[in-house]
Amino acid sequence: MSNTIEKALLKQKQKNALANNSNEKSASNNIIEPQLEATEVAKPETRSPKSGFKINLQRLSDNGHISLSGERRQINEEYREIKRKLLANAFGPLAKTLHNPNIIMVTSSRPSEGKTFTATNLALSIAAEQDKTVLLVDADVLKPNVLNTLGLERRKGLMEYLIGEVDDISEVLYSTNIDKLKIIPAGRSHHLSTEMLASHKMHETVDEFANRYPDRIVIFDTPPLIGINESAILANFAGQAVVVVEEGKAKLNDVKMSVERLNSDMAIGFVVNKSVHYDTDGSGYYGYYYSERKD
Repeated sequence: MSNTIEKALLKQKQKNALANNSNEKSASNNIIEPQLEATEVAKPETRSPKSGFKINLQRLSDNGHISLSGERRQINEEYREIKRKLLANAFGPLAKTLHNPNIIMVTSSRPSEGKTFTATNLALSIAAEQDKTVLLVDADVLKPNVLNTLGLERRKGLMEYLIGEVDDISEVLYSTNIDKLKIIPAGRSHHLSTEMLASHKMHETVDEFANRYPDRIVIFDTPPLIGINESAILANFAGQAVVVVEEGKAKLNDVKMSVERLNSDMAIGFVVNKSVHYDTDGSGYYGYYYSERKD
């Protein structure tokens, strides 16, 4: 497993070197950095209790997310490459060997490595598929960040359902202005969040997510793996895991320790994040490399 991680980091560095050699422009002032801890939140809308979310796609693109406008940006292509492998695992021959292969948890070893940025980009990219739908669940109930990242106002979510404040999961499942994307927010914090996530009610809910719609991918944005019980519990529900590794910051021992907290029968991949290099126009972007674990 360590060889896989090292190869992922090495391959990303090689890609960076090639990109930098081919473009000698200095574009440090033009780098578009993804807002992993977004502070700008859209003002609350006048809405009915169950109206959908309206995502500002231009704002996301300006903040470094993929674009859904059809332009061929480098980050779009890299996420296409990542999602192809995940979709193949979910719906191809390997799916028969995985438990809930269409449920993907996105996590990291430590905070601030880019897991929410990665989860939201994957959701956007999969929503662009012609024959797939995607449900994005903010399962980081300790420090939820999906709504902030997408520039959306807070609403009731998963925790309100698990503790019984709302009767049905559909009450906290919100449509969006992206036709094939739905979102379940984390909701408010609760001192029994670990127990709620491990409950029979949560198990039944995940089973419904996994089996109700044959074309659906479910993405869980989960807490970091080291030192947080909730992430290990959520790993029991997913057939695939994407571990986000921040280039230049993540320690190999941390990544090894993180993977040990995941189920051995999961399909586990690594995304190298925050690797800045330059596009042909001199603007900066964040590079990604996806590699699956080889036992």
